[in-house]
Amino acid sequence: MSRFSLAGKNALVTGGSRGIGRAIALGLAEAGADVVLTFREQRGEAEKVVKQIEAMGGRARALRLDVCSRKSIKNMVAAAKKHFRRPLDIVVNNAAIADERPMETITDAAWDRMLATNLRGPFAVCQETLPGMIESRWGRIVNIVSIGGQWGGMRQVHYAASKAALINFTQSLARLYSGYGITSNAVSPGLVATDMAQKELHSKAGKRKAAQIPLGRIADANEIAATVAFLCSQEAGYITGQTLNVNGGMYFG
Repeated sequence: MSRFSLAGKNALVTGGSRGIGRAIALGLAEAGADVVLTFREQRGEAEKVVKQIEAMGGRARALRLDVCSRKSIKNMVAAAKKHFRRPLDIVVNNAAIADERPMETITDAAWDRMLATNLRGPFAVCQETLPGMIESRWGRIVNIVSIGGQWGGMRQVHYAASKAALINFTQSLARLYSGYGITSNAVSPGLVATDMAQKELHSKAGKRKAAQIPLGRIADANEIAATVAFLCSQEAGYITGQTLNVNGGMYFG
């Protein structure tokens, strides 16, 4: 059982059907939060997470979301509010895409799709959910970023740029809304054992990076989830505008 109690709180986790998002949804539910998790295509996987949460005695619902669509975001937020019968307390922007390719082959369309998903999506989700948090005078926003957004990308330049911008957006939210009791923080994983990371981990560059991790291993998704649960807790109420590195010592900045 999580040591941090989120009983009485409700949470949104975008991209919660698998990988880090799945671990976060389960972790927040274990801490006592009611959870809405979103999916784009993996409805079956999302419903499995819901059943896991319900088996733990928690409450959860899976909702479809296209983070590139403002209409889809509005519909999802309205459905979540109706489900909880009140505004969201916690928002975890986890939904993202990755796209490994050389810098010279990145097209305008690939660049625009990356930023629409990884940056504009979290911006729009926050814009649609912040009014309820302001009214409640309490909220937690956690944006899942990446070590790539801190030290740059070799074969994922557009991905790294989107995550770097998301770190700055996180800081802007903290400056604007911390006075309302709403904290905004980023969690920056290094290499994590997820489906999304498998391609990189099997490349020569990925294997070299994994071998150089000071802790000698890649992260488990549950370690990322535990950090998110802490940032959403009352105990973390004085932490805002920060980027917490969960990278095994790969980067110290």
